[in-house]
This record gives sequence, structure tokens and C-alpha cells, in this order.
Amino acid sequence: MGKLKQVRMCGLGGQGIILAGTVLGHAAILDGKWVAASNHYGAAARGGTCRAEVVISEERIVYPLVIKADILIAMSQSAYELYIEDVKVQGGIVIYDAQLVTPRDVVGLKQIGIPATSKVIEEFDNKQIANMAMLGATVKLTGVVSSSALVAAVETNVESTYRVLNLKAVESGLKLGEMANKNGSRR
Repeated sequence: MGKLKQVRMCGLGGQGIILAGTVLGHAAILDGKWVAASNHYGAAARGGTCRAEVVISEERIVYPLVIKADILIAMSQSAYELYIEDVKVQGGIVIYDAQLVTPRDVVGLKQIGIPATSKVIEEFDNKQIANMAMLGATVKLTGVVSSSALVAAVETNVESTYRVLNLKAVESGLKLGEMANKNGSRR
């Protein structure tokens, strides 16, 4: 990872986007990085577009908001359309939920589809943990934080009632990311 990474996770309210941003930020802290994070969601608590932004750096952060995302994690079509223009074309990467997003061609931009929602429904009969599967895949694909820090951050930030299931989703996502790396599933 370079000195500064700007990560934007986006989707719909109710998909756990804000929690995923919290977990990612905490994982970066556990890795000894500087972190600034923010989130935004519309007036509709469920169903409206929302985002979580995490700026991760090896040095002090001068500006705490995402200007141009190095990594965009998209979990809904509407959020993808809203934020795709704000990704660095050179060196940027988009990781999208393959069941929920149909990407458009952007010359020079890496886009990787991860079947997170379909996988967690198949494995756990629970689509609400797709956010953690997407985080796992993102970590495996980008190295933005370490896998061990991601697991520790889930253990700290997820309620005990849901912790084991979320950890299983992270593990599933790590495997999906590894498969995507091996298969070269890049658009």
C-alpha cells in the first residue's frame, strides 16, 4: 500500500455500509495507520443511498475526506452510478457486488465483480452479512489492511450476537477475493 489510500464504500441503507466503514477504519488503526473516516446517508434510513469513507495513511492526514477514491466498493447500482466518476482512473479499483451491480466500461479502470450477496445467501441464508464478505474480498484483492486486523476489528465492532456470523462472512469474502485474484476476474 502506498502512503495514502482513499476508500469509499457505497450502497443502500440497511446493507451495513456504515458498519463496514467503521470496521475498515478500525482495522487500519490496528495495522498502525492514521485514519480519518466519515459517513453519509440520506433521509431514508433503509433503501436510500449511503456511503462510508475511510482515508488511510502511513503519515498524518491533511484532509480527512475522500477526494478521488483509490478503492470504490459498490453494493448497489444507484450508489455505483453516483460515485463511479469519483474513482482514480489510473491506479483505481472498483470492487462491486456482482449480483447487485452492472458496471459500465471505464477505460483504464480495474473493476472486479465479487458474488458476495449470492455467496452469503447460499452459505448462510443471510444477505445482511454481504458487507463483511465484500470487506474480506477487498482486503484480499488490495491489501488495504491486513486480514488479521480485519478479523480483530470485526471482533471488536460487531455485537456478540452477530459476531460469529460476521466473522464467517469475512472468511468467505477472503476466499472470494483469493479466487478473483487467481482467476484474474477483472473487467
